[in-house]
Amino acid sequence: MRTRACVLSLFVLVTVSLAVNASAMQATRDIKILSSTGARAMADACTAWAVQNKVVVAMAILDWGGNLIESHAMDGVAPNGIDTALLKAKSALRWRRPTSETNKIVRSGENLAPTFMNDFPQPGALPIVVNGQVVGAMGVSSGDGEKCAQAAIDAVFKKQATITAR
Repeated sequence: MRTRACVLSLFVLVTVSLAVNASAMQATRDIKILSSTGARAMADACTAWAVQNKVVVAMAILDWGGNLIESHAMDGVAPNGIDTALLKAKSALRWRRPTSETNKIVRSGENLAPTFMNDFPQPGALPIVVNGQVVGAMGVSSGDGEKCAQAAIDAVFKKQATITAR
């Protein structure tokens, strides 16, 4: 009987605590959305960076929900270029960090989750973070993919965007 009373009083405390916290929570929040115009401008900026640096790239740009809103492959890119860029972008969006960081974490053995969650933790993608809010991700299929993505993010968001969302 004593155990039952303890469990009952714990339940009452939890219920009261949840009710108090629920009333203090916001029911909605405002979110920023990466526009198709912004994504196209990012693709153009990344392409310009790639031409200037004499590399051939493919890219994929996702919105905050992981939907593909822009992709582009330069002439001469490998046949799997857009697929690779898309996988990288999805990984950057899910882990909210550059894929080069996720790659280091996996290689060190610190966190192997990306390897069994169908992620592609290879360098080349960045989350797009504006005012602390992840609005999307950009993946680029090249060894300098993160530099190309950063150049595109900087060009479009004029240094308002950061890559640290964690």
